[in-house]
Amino acid sequence: MSTESILLVGNGGREHAMAAAIRNDTPDADLFIAPGNPGTARLGTNVPIAADDVARLLRFATDRSIGLTIVGPEVPLAAGLGDAFAERGLPLFGPDAAAARIESSKAFAKRLMAEEGVPTAEFEVFTDAEEAIAHVRSGTVPVVVKASGLAAGKGAIVCEDRDQAESAVREVMVERRFGDAGDSLVVEEFMEGEELSVFFLSDGSAAVPLVPSRDHKRLEEGDRGPNTGGMGAYAPVRGADAELIDRIRVSIAEPVLAGMAARGCPYVGFLYAGLMLTPEGPKVIEFNCRLGDPEAQAVLPLTRGGLVDPMRAVARGGALDGWKPDLAPGAALVTVLVSDGYPGSYPKGLPIEIPEDLEGPEVHVYHAGTADSADGLVTSGGRVLGVTGIGADLSEAARRSREAAGRIRFEGAKFRRDIGHSELD
Repeated sequence: MSTESILLVGNGGREHAMAAAIRNDTPDADLFIAPGNPGTARLGTNVPIAADDVARLLRFATDRSIGLTIVGPEVPLAAGLGDAFAERGLPLFGPDAAAARIESSKAFAKRLMAEEGVPTAEFEVFTDAEEAIAHVRSGTVPVVVKASGLAAGKGAIVCEDRDQAESAVREVMVERRFGDAGDSLVVEEFMEGEELSVFFLSDGSAAVPLVPSRDHKRLEEGDRGPNTGGMGAYAPVRGADAELIDRIRVSIAEPVLAGMAARGCPYVGFLYAGLMLTPEGPKVIEFNCRLGDPEAQAVLPLTRGGLVDPMRAVARGGALDGWKPDLAPGAALVTVLVSDGYPGSYPKGLPIEIPEDLEGPEVHVYHAGTADSADGLVTSGGRVLGVTGIGADLSEAARRSREAAGRIRFEGAKFRRDIGHSELD
């Protein structure tokens, strides 16, 4: 019997956590990660191909007879990686470009939700800056201004007053802070409540949830400061019981999948529902066409194997057929260490010291912005490492995560010591 070959696309902390889950499921598989990072190199073979280099990824998968490709980030999916693999008959778990619009176009996603009766914030879509400015000048506040396209999780601006809203519109559409992502803009009502992240596996019609999680986007403790790609996350979330998650599946995930299928772009892959738990019930903030990061670094360690089988089946045109994840008891919490200056400009190439005895069954260190150099491990990004603690409860998971994060050294290292504070206070 030949050894299975699996290709994982991406190079962040999410992909390190995914690689660990894949290796746990398939210890004998040939696992390739493109391009990977120093952490994934311990779990498989890194391949120096950029995640958005569709042509080279296609050639590699063909030459190596890859039996399953799993895509971590959104950019290659929006660029049509799934389409290219489908044309060659190569199994890939992830949506095609048309379905990936659920993330790559917030305007598309909002209109889809409105047409399918999925609860979300009231909104308007604009392609003209002056029209958008006139709208926010006459509308209610607070309001949220969002670049419609891909903006690395940083394209949403909460505006407390009309001056801030006008400034945000100009920042997105005139100054082009997020580049082409600002060609179209969504202005939506501000929703009150607590956020919740739910990941679903989808075969085009069925949606199976993983353990719910919550992330912290703000840079500073107390949820203050600028938005980032994520400073930490935890799972599970108090109050997000089986009844609530099933309600979200029935009222949000399944109608969206049905709507996508009816539009000729059935959604296959991981579907991320970013939700606000409002007094009226759960409402969608956004959808992503992949796992969230850093939430994946808390969710995947609580998923005790079995993910590769359903992903393989769906990638080959099959169905989930009643599959359910095997969830571990307890809790997981990830603390993200970032470079000084993040989310603005920051230095690179700074030496990183990780104690040899740091990692074990209860502590995992996931690489994100790291690189190997002649002198050892160095920083290469804004979000450098994610340190996940596992515990019998959230308090124990938090303690292990924070203690381990405090033992890692690189110049200017910063991290929040209050991830999960709303449930720990």
